[in-house]
Amino acid sequence: MLTVLTGENAFAVRHAVQSLIDEASVTAEYLQGADMPLPTLVDSLLGTTLFAETRLVIIHELSENKDAWSRFPDWIERIPDTTHVVLVEPKPDKRTTTYKTLKTAGVIQDYPLWTDRDRPQAAAWLVDYATEHCLRLSTKQAQLLLDRVGMDQYALASAIEKLSLLDTLEDADISLHIDAQPSEAVFGLLEDALAGKRALVQATLRDIQVTQDPYRLFGLLTSQVYQLALIAAAEKGDSPTKDAKIHPYVAGKLQRVAGKVGEARVYRVASVFAKADADMKRSKAEPWLLIEKALLESSV
Repeated sequence: MLTVLTGENAFAVRHAVQSLIDEASVTAEYLQGADMPLPTLVDSLLGTTLFAETRLVIIHELSENKDAWSRFPDWIERIPDTTHVVLVEPKPDKRTTTYKTLKTAGVIQDYPLWTDRDRPQAAAWLVDYATEHCLRLSTKQAQLLLDRVGMDQYALASAIEKLSLLDTLEDADISLHIDAQPSEAVFGLLEDALAGKRALVQATLRDIQVTQDPYRLFGLLTSQVYQLALIAAAEKGDSPTKDAKIHPYVAGKLQRVAGKVGEARVYRVASVFAKADADMKRSKAEPWLLIEKALLESSV
């Protein structure tokens, strides 16, 4: 028997592996495929044991071993029914013959990273995961947690485990006890700038500088300004959420901001950030100074 777990959602892959271990009720054998000689691979696939009727063999990143990976299809049909081989491949090369063979065989289970388009699935999972940890989480609170943490399933699970230590969960506890993801903090920073809260913007920047890379932060800011401009410029019949792949929830937040500040000001802010981007590329000033300058110019 063969199962292949692919995808960069390490949390989901880890749980899929654990489920297979629980179902097997035998001690799993772990192998690192990247360093595995071909004879070891063959023994892992075809070998038997005197101590158990069945085997569970988990091989990580066999695709990093080009020789073993390319010859793997030659041995698939010879895997004994009593041996369950599990390949864990976060980023296999989908162009290889081996990957295409595995896909055709229907043994691949893919666990990609969640994106904003997976919000409904993520929210439902959060409610269920909270229940498993004896925490009552409402649908609204799940959405607040997604806003706060983002779509990283490991981070979401950690947040639930942290909140489960509370006797009861109120909406305010999410912002009080859970650190905001960079993009959420950045959106708050942009909102404060557009609201004219200059002192708060400067204070937030001082805090952010301790943990964030200025170029990454600026990239997040310019991305949100770009999306804000698209939303503000949208006319009847336009679909910025589809064209720019903006999640409807995010688009709703941007729409509210655009409605408050007006189309003309949004264009001016976009111009400010375009100039800041050019200055950043020319290294005309220290990155944090350019970010602060752009935000403060956007506040008036």
